[in-house]
Amino acid sequence: MGRYRVRVATGSFAFSGSNNQVQLWLVGLRAEAELGLRLRLSRGQMEDFEVDVSEDLGPLLFVKLRKTHLLLKDAWFCNHITVWVFQQSMEEKEVVFPCYRWVQGDGIICLPEATAWMMRNEVQGLFQKHGEEELEERRTLYRWATWKEGLPLSVAAASEKDLPLDVRFHEGKKIDFEGTLAAGMMDIALKRLYTLLSSWNSLEDFDQIFWGSKSALAKRVRQSWKEDDFFGYQFLNGVNPTLLRRSTSLPTRLVIPPELEGLQAQLERKLQEGCLFEADFSLLDGIQANVIQGERQHLAAPLVMLKMEPDGKLLPMAIQLQPPCSGSPDPPLFLPSDPSLTWLLAKAWVRNSDFQLHELQAHLLKTHLVAEVFAVATMRCLPGMHPIFKLLIPHLRYTLEINTRARTKLISDGGIFDQVVNTGGGGHLDVLRKATACLTYRSLCPPDDLADRGLLGIPSALYAHDALRLWDIISRYVQGTVHLYYSEDEVVQSDPEVQAWCQEITEIGLCGAQERGFPVSFQSRAELCHFVTMCIFTCTAQHSGINQGQLDWYAWVPNAPCTMRKPPPTTKDVTLEMVMATLPNVHQACLQMTIAWHLGRFQPDMVPLGHHKEEYFSGPGYKAVLKRFQEDLNTLEREIVARNEGLDLPYYYLQPSRIENSITI
Repeated sequence: MGRYRVRVATGSFAFSGSNNQVQLWLVGLRAEAELGLRLRLSRGQMEDFEVDVSEDLGPLLFVKLRKTHLLLKDAWFCNHITVWVFQQSMEEKEVVFPCYRWVQGDGIICLPEATAWMMRNEVQGLFQKHGEEELEERRTLYRWATWKEGLPLSVAAASEKDLPLDVRFHEGKKIDFEGTLAAGMMDIALKRLYTLLSSWNSLEDFDQIFWGSKSALAKRVRQSWKEDDFFGYQFLNGVNPTLLRRSTSLPTRLVIPPELEGLQAQLERKLQEGCLFEADFSLLDGIQANVIQGERQHLAAPLVMLKMEPDGKLLPMAIQLQPPCSGSPDPPLFLPSDPSLTWLLAKAWVRNSDFQLHELQAHLLKTHLVAEVFAVATMRCLPGMHPIFKLLIPHLRYTLEINTRARTKLISDGGIFDQVVNTGGGGHLDVLRKATACLTYRSLCPPDDLADRGLLGIPSALYAHDALRLWDIISRYVQGTVHLYYSEDEVVQSDPEVQAWCQEITEIGLCGAQERGFPVSFQSRAELCHFVTMCIFTCTAQHSGINQGQLDWYAWVPNAPCTMRKPPPTTKDVTLEMVMATLPNVHQACLQMTIAWHLGRFQPDMVPLGHHKEEYFSGPGYKAVLKRFQEDLNTLEREIVARNEGLDLPYYYLQPSRIENSITI
């Protein structure tokens, strides 16, 4: 009693097609009908056909499909199935059934129509039953695991091969990722061969490996890294803009010798003027340094005091490399007026400490590991028809695999951190545990975090400015979408799936983080919107702001040494030999450059923020919200491009076209 036009869309990436055949059923409110067809499943193709059905199916609810094989069982990636229903008025009604996953085996798969969540309580509980069955299956596929005690939980996977196929790298991504790693190892070998050095004799010796893949900003770093304003700039707009804060009092750990009463007066005057800032690396205090090839490496826990000049430049005033210890002589306070090599070495120690907290706290913990918690909880708690699932899933692409690879290659026993970083060998885990213990909800939300750190309204704080703009844009997008599905606060309160998702993130994935401000439930649409905005910002803009700069700021190794081979100086008598013996050796420097390139380079299959490859929503309401989101991002793009044209040092890490839609590297 009806005519239907059906379109089956296959993914366009490598191996997404299949030699198997697919059988389809249309399921309506009143009946279901098997379509007597066998489809060709060619990569990147859409298969269209029309069928007449003798029964009155009523409104379409599901499409069921089964993939059958003859000789070879191979997976098929189904993008979506679209059905056009021919009405008696001759008008067509389009019904979309999103899939965007691999179809394996020969079981029956059920795809609900794209607006099913809105109808789930109106159709004899069919959607509710489907969602419950879907989550029951997902909870067996996505299980929590404790990788290391004291850290957020991870997905249960000993290697990337243990992950469900739906969250694995597609073939092109896998080839690129593994190919660039191999190219990086070749780069290290060539640089070692080219230098023919076993150790450095001067800072200019680093030029012998400063070739190959490097950016224009990396070249500028090479030229300017010794300058004080360049040193200060990095706290505002470098690879780690998350540590600096405006001082509200002189730090208690700061020890000012009696002979430096003039410095004390300067600091207090800047404090009163509201232009005194600090960068405190005390998280590194007490961390055991690594042993690399039998040689003990060394760590410091610096405190840096800086002042903001009227022109926006941030200049260091004093550096204390170690906290004072009871019964020990007070640590020296290094000043810009010290001999040039002494001051340069003190700043190098700060940059090394910043390298550690950037990679471990700002990058690994506050983007990668937190995003993994969001991903696992989403797969376990939200069915595919749920609007929050649809909203988040594009921002979780590849995150589980890149994190699993990090645990087996980067921060594993014998991994990159153990080989070349002075917090390796277990110290990096202790830093992560300390950072996790002080991870707060507010620290993941830029309006709160920047206010807490006193960085609002600073013209030269470009990261802060762009982060706030992006937060507002993402917030409007989230609010517009959420309000389509939640008409009032009571609808949020009565949604068991979104409440379970919130609780699973805070109490399970983040190991009881409610004491640090994370919610365990949502009482209003505003609370839900704020939390979802935080999730999307973390997985997109924040990761971009933290990740992209590695190639720029770490390629010139003296600017951000990955390890220090001698202890921090205890006097101001510093020689060039001391500096060169402290900085990374040839092999360590080569490996730092290669990893910075591998992790910070542009990803060939990058999907920019707001440009989704998948369409999980249907209907004009969401399309209007998405269009506004994209327009807002384009407006910000133009503003940033125009601003950067007038800057000596352009800041582009939060330029929307450069922000990836998820954490994929």
